[in-house]
Amino acid sequence: MNILIIGAGVAGVNAATKLIDNNFKGKITIIDMGKNPYERPYEEVMTGFLGAGGWSDGKLTYHTSIGGQLSKYCGDEKAMELMDQVIENFKRFHPKPEAVQCSNPVAEPDFIKPYFGLRLFPVWHVGTDYLHDIGKNWYDFLIHNGVEFLWETKVTDINFNDSIVRADSENSQIIRSYDKLIFGVGKSGIDFGKQLAEKYKLPTEPKSVQIGVRFEAPQKHFQKLIDVSYDFKLYRKFEDKGVSLRSFCTNNNAAYVAAEHTYGDVSYNGHAKKDPSYRNDMTNFGILMEIRNIDKPFDWSRAAVEKLQHEGVGLFYSPSHRVPSKTSEGDYVKTHVVNSMDPLWDAIGDYASYIHEFIEDMEKVFPTLGKDWGIYMPEVKYLSPEPLVNYEDLSLTRFPNVHFVGDALSARGITVSGAQGTYVAENILEQFCKVEGDSYICEWDNHMGDNITF
Repeated sequence: MNILIIGAGVAGVNAATKLIDNNFKGKITIIDMGKNPYERPYEEVMTGFLGAGGWSDGKLTYHTSIGGQLSKYCGDEKAMELMDQVIENFKRFHPKPEAVQCSNPVAEPDFIKPYFGLRLFPVWHVGTDYLHDIGKNWYDFLIHNGVEFLWETKVTDINFNDSIVRADSENSQIIRSYDKLIFGVGKSGIDFGKQLAEKYKLPTEPKSVQIGVRFEAPQKHFQKLIDVSYDFKLYRKFEDKGVSLRSFCTNNNAAYVAAEHTYGDVSYNGHAKKDPSYRNDMTNFGILMEIRNIDKPFDWSRAAVEKLQHEGVGLFYSPSHRVPSKTSEGDYVKTHVVNSMDPLWDAIGDYASYIHEFIEDMEKVFPTLGKDWGIYMPEVKYLSPEPLVNYEDLSLTRFPNVHFVGDALSARGITVSGAQGTYVAENILEQFCKVEGDSYICEWDNHMGDNITF
């Protein structure tokens, strides 16, 4: 049996790990446009081993209500079990697993209630610094167990009918056949996913626009909320306008902002290290706005992001004239400084007023904050039209050997993406093996498919 995984992100890697842990004897090949964890540079955030999740700060949120709709496929109990497996994998390959602790906030503070809703979830914080070591250990495990990786290789076409994948590397074209295809291309493969959906006339569910800014300020202003929840999530909804806002991906202590490059554009995200020697007492988080009922949301988002670029970087604004902060490498975050939020209005129109109001109310909730903040523009989450899949194994109805996972299926976050990959692997095991208790008894054939390189 030949299993081909497109994308070495969290979803694909967890799928491969699940198969190996259950004595899979076929061939597993993973194709990715990026590099292995030993060669992957800091600035390549979106591609490479463990994907964007592996180059983040490693917040493993432990709840079924965020990160996508995992529960709709398998139910709440199974979803939590799958997320458990993902978290255990991160601990398993962690050089100091005891350092990974779960924060489980329970109390909503009264001072938030007049202005914002607040969502509190259990979260495991790994830390950017440990994620890189986890990636190396995890990669070594997969290599040791026979997984083949094709790095710096871009898939150019997939023939679902004939189970053939074409890909280009630096010096050659590669053709691979598959018995099972796991499609986990992440955010960088959204355009490709759209092309496949159009080519094969796959039924899809359109997704909303998700765009905003990365907010940054000294940690002291938010400490009373951070003491309740490391990764607090403020939110508000305007149902009559089809708009909702949320803070997400909060980073504290040793926190810094990082640039992401997608489709030739720059956007911003946040990281945080665990090692106290990196402590800078800064906090950053995204303020992300979801806008529904926009025709062609992907194209609309791309057009807005392009307006927030200046000579290859995004924009930074601070009413108190704070300067962009430094990355963990000691370099200032690459931005173009502007003197107002006007570019945001120019890019997204009156929708910018919702972000402006969100920030103004934070100034009221956190009275020491005042104007002591800055924003990086834009923060964007591109979502592809979500293919409609079979619930039992995330496969396409017309092509049951093709499975969509991770961002390609609108999963958001490390835990849910990894859980989807694990879910697909479990269903492959159940299809070809006997289940005895908690174990799979498998008799694998050694068919490797036709692997041709020229």
